Amino acid sequence: MDAVLTWIRLHIISWLTPPKQIEFMDLIQIIVIAFFVYRLILWLKNSRAYTLLRGILLIVVFVVLVNVLHMDAIMWILGNIGVVAITAVVIVFQPELRKFLEQMGRKRWFDSLLLLSGKSEEERIRFSDHTINELVRACFEMGEVKTGALIVLEQDVVLTEFENTGIPVDAILSGSLLINIFEKNTPLHDGAVLVRGNRVAAATCYLPLTDNMDLSKSLGTRHRAALGISEISDSLTIVVSEETGKVSYAIDGSLTAGVSPTELKEQLYAIQRPFESRHRWKRKEKNARG
Repeated sequence: MDAVLTWIRLHIISWLTPPKQIEFMDLIQIIVIAFFVYRLILWLKNSRAYTLLRGILLIVVFVVLVNVLHMDAIMWILGNIGVVAITAVVIVFQPELRKFLEQMGRKRWFDSLLLLSGKSEEERIRFSDHTINELVRACFEMGEVKTGALIVLEQDVVLTEFENTGIPVDAILSGSLLINIFEKNTPLHDGAVLVRGNRVAAATCYLPLTDNMDLSKSLGTRHRAALGISEISDSLTIVVSEETGKVSYAIDGSLTAGVSPTELKEQLYAIQRPFESRHRWKRKEKNARG
């Protein structure tokens, strides 16, 4: 028991003892460490690595006990296989690590700080209000008659490789065009529509399916494709269910199911102007009511 208390005193309590004087640089380091720990927790939560977290914690507890009880033979074995184990973890979780780094690289850290005030009004807008209204109208009209649809809105990450899998359209987006494309038994209804700006770039595009095993089995191929493209890009993908007629959207590897027209508009306005507040739509609604 004394050995355990001594080890806790030397290795844990000493870590928790703050320095005599905290300097400004120490605060900066705390903020940076907290940010990366937060991002790591989010990554673990949104990937299959989360299911193995308890196993990893058990291994850590085992290593601590072995160290406290001075089991030299086991410590020698763990020390020799440690590098191999770390390499194996990196190989096993290579897809998740790649997604994490891609998501970090897609964040607009400097753009958000600088707001790119030199850009013109047209350059700051991804698509017009008219395009948003047409998208929402078409999605919910298709939902009423249970016409399945999959619409990908491109943002900063260019989706040329997926555009090339479909048929070029290059037409101004309108609700009637989208409804005609996804009409059953038409040549272009199967696959996804890729929207770039105010134009429909291509139709019948093939998208990668998500490998998330925790998804509900009730979700069909369209929803899995929407999640798949959102995991490898910053796109927003709208899904209209052919079975229920409900409208959903996927972004940043997360699916929001069964949204209302107002909720979909709010999300579209949030990505319409990437350098402005996400509350623009709420302010607009408030002004309209006033």
